[in-house]
Amino acid sequence: MNRKLDNDASLDVASLDYALPDVLIAQFPPARRDDARLLVVDRGRDTLGDRRVKELPDLLRLDDLLVLNDTKVVPAKLVARRETGGRVGGLFLRERSPGVWEVLLEGSKRLRVGEILTAGDETDGEIGLRLEENKGEGRWVVRVDRVGSAESLLERIGVTPLPPYIRRRNDDRSEDDADRRRYQTVYARNAGAIAAPTAGLHFTREMLDRIRGRGVRTAFVTLHVGIGTFRPLSVDRLDDHVMHSELFELSSDTAEAITACRARGGRVVAVGTTTVRVLESSVDEDGSIVPAGLDGYFYSSTTSVSSRGRVADEFSLAQKHAPRVGDGLRRGFSYARRLRSCGRAKISVLQLWRRDADRLE
Repeated sequence: MNRKLDNDASLDVASLDYALPDVLIAQFPPARRDDARLLVVDRGRDTLGDRRVKELPDLLRLDDLLVLNDTKVVPAKLVARRETGGRVGGLFLRERSPGVWEVLLEGSKRLRVGEILTAGDETDGEIGLRLEENKGEGRWVVRVDRVGSAESLLERIGVTPLPPYIRRRNDDRSEDDADRRRYQTVYARNAGAIAAPTAGLHFTREMLDRIRGRGVRTAFVTLHVGIGTFRPLSVDRLDDHVMHSELFELSSDTAEAITACRARGGRVVAVGTTTVRVLESSVDEDGSIVPAGLDGYFYSSTTSVSSRGRVADEFSLAQKHAPRVGDGLRRGFSYARRLRSCGRAKISVLQLWRRDADRLE
């Protein structure tokens, strides 16, 4: 099925709104990742087409380069207890230094510097979080009373940080065990994200093998998805939105692979808007891709919706996001007009939007 695109949209945030009924937000994924529906935006023909993610290999070419974000989601969602017995919900944001974390805490107005929160249980081991500094807007610097990496400690006390529209029972450990497997790409390897690069969730190892079997090359970047992915837009125009900082890395091998792909006339296929952000943050003044973060992760220097550099502007795969949520609508590469067209395509967008799920008849 093909539909003509509407290319007359403005950059007003309101023009990108669309109806998303709760009943169409599936709470659990299908058995196979690549069964999700795929909305194909053909810019040359100016049309939309309905496909399945499993058909992606058929859309790629021999000289293409598939670039994927290999960040790994940590179980960043926390439920802590105050000394009074009250519960405090929280979200791990990053490890500032060994034993010192930055976290987001609910009810911050009631909390005080020096207070100790307890997370975890007797089975997995309790961990104390001493409140060291209030950074404002719910952010706190806390000191952990256990030795170990943030990843290893969060494995004991944290749960999967699913998007707020995916609901779980707090005491159902079996659901979290399943979420830890499925809210993770099959190629995740560098821990640090508090949300998944969702376009990549639809890839299976078998599909990647099919893609490579067609002669398509693959390369990886790392961008640790941060808190901004959950935060709504608060401006009237996309150009006025300032994006949050995220840690990223692009290796010299990946830079060389991208340069070689462009030289042979292939397409750089960015999987997900997080990958796009890394590429756009790694372009020099001449438009060439350069390595970044080789001695430690860099913060993305792309600070607004306007694209700094177009690297993967011929073909990309992106997840459709909820209306007015920052992650999908504010990232680079001039997608605003087509996002509006996709949003107004209603049923097709609903087919694509739901994370892993597909219940539409």
